[in-house]
Amino acid sequence: MRIFAILWFLIIMGSPLAAGEKEDVQAIINGQIEAFQQDDFAAAFTYASPSIRSIFGTPENFGKMVQRGYPMVWRPKNFRFLDFESTPYGLIQSLQIVDQSGKVHYLRYFMISTSKGWKISGVEFINPAEFSA
Repeated sequence: MRIFAILWFLIIMGSPLAAGEKEDVQAIINGQIEAFQQDDFAAAFTYASPSIRSIFGTPENFGKMVQRGYPMVWRPKNFRFLDFESTPYGLIQSLQIVDQSGKVHYLRYFMISTSKGWKISGVEFINPAEFSA
């Protein structure tokens, strides 16, 4: 019974923090997508984790990678947030993105905590079946 009470307390106390983290993460992803839509690769680059920044070196290189590898992120027709998870390694936010041709894509954003707040540490394509009813 004591364990149940402790678990219940942790769930209740953890909920507001998770909600705040979710809002923060979604604001970061929104900010980066808005920067891409304006071709402001310098601003978009600020949302990337230090490891991503070191891989690409410059905002221009980062922008080219996104334009070529993730055109639906660079120029989405629309998008919506799906699942949000907290893991021991960071936070994960899934998105449904519709590209300019109307094709639907599912992506998972990996977030890490840094001294400057949450940053995007990676994005992967995911199987649409994960979001089927």
